[in-house]
Amino acid sequence: MLLSAKIERAVLSPGMRRDQPGRYARIILRLPHERLAVTATVARSDARNIDSLFSSALLWFNRLLSRPQRPPIEKLLVVVEPNTLEAARQRHVLLRESLRQRIELWEIDDDWEQTHPARAIERKALWKKRLTRFPPVTEAETSERAQQIVSQAPQAIDIVNSRHGQTLRYHGLPFVRLRRVMTSDRVWFGIEGSRRRALDEYHERDWAKLFADLQSYRHEDCRDRRHWLYRSAGEAWLESMLRRDITKLDPGLIIAPLHAQFRTSHGGPTGARPIDLLALRHDGRLVVIELKVNEDREHVFQGVDYWRRVEAHRRRGHISTAKLFGDREISDESPLVYLVAPTLRFHTSFRTLAKMIAPDVEIYRFDINEDWRSGVRAVRRERVNA
Repeated sequence: MLLSAKIERAVLSPGMRRDQPGRYARIILRLPHERLAVTATVARSDARNIDSLFSSALLWFNRLLSRPQRPPIEKLLVVVEPNTLEAARQRHVLLRESLRQRIELWEIDDDWEQTHPARAIERKALWKKRLTRFPPVTEAETSERAQQIVSQAPQAIDIVNSRHGQTLRYHGLPFVRLRRVMTSDRVWFGIEGSRRRALDEYHERDWAKLFADLQSYRHEDCRDRRHWLYRSAGEAWLESMLRRDITKLDPGLIIAPLHAQFRTSHGGPTGARPIDLLALRHDGRLVVIELKVNEDREHVFQGVDYWRRVEAHRRRGHISTAKLFGDREISDESPLVYLVAPTLRFHTSFRTLAKMIAPDVEIYRFDINEDWRSGVRAVRRERVNA
């Protein structure tokens, strides 16, 4: 079919800046009785970038459909590499049916010389893949050293547990790492990007300065709003506030357990990232929460991918078996998706992309107050893809 096509137009997507080219080719192919839209990355990529590709492709296709040109453009071909095909299929199958029928996935070979149609998958294929069970939840013990540090600013410092120790965060910003070595605790301090130092008598002055800077600049009433300590890790700051009381977002959620930066897997070919917050409603319904404090075009597809991963584990009973929420009963319904951002920080394309997702993936937009650092308030809740 494509051998007889002529290239009507070929451009690059807009770049992040006006003087920069974009990452995706946008091609219009002309056939005798129809025109086709084709998009693909112009450089080697991986599964971590598939949300960006789909967001860019679908917005472009949506604009093309709105233009009254003859012959009309009825299909979009998305060309992907072998290492991103599985992730592309997982996004494609969760699109609204009317849109999914108009989009075809094509695969390009490793030498970037030949392309061919890639078989799409059905929704049931998402639930057949083998998954590793979650380890049972165990209550981590907080070391005496960690308790001493937290006591200096208990309303600002929280603890994140990992397999190798604990990380202390000041309003979401990691600044202390503790590791248990034999029978003693090893403690380091420092912000990511700076040199870590052992928390001992030799570095007391450096420790005092760091802590004073955090108290001065990583604070809701900071006078210097441009200071890097105030601006860094905004989403982690918001997450740390919601960890203390998730009912500020939705009174229907249980306060604890609440899982932050929750991993359903350790990376892999689909580019799995940790979920900001995994929560449970009082009615037993799981909730996937994705937070943003700045405009992010990929907000929708990130949330949808997290829904897919949590739903796959829920169907296998892994969440109940691991007792992630203690003895509470998990509802036999798919998770809800809460996409959260300050009102003016949702991307302009948010609503367009959200409406492209299948309606059985229940997505809610939560607008919070712009001055959320002073206290989170949900100002609007709206179902966006019914």
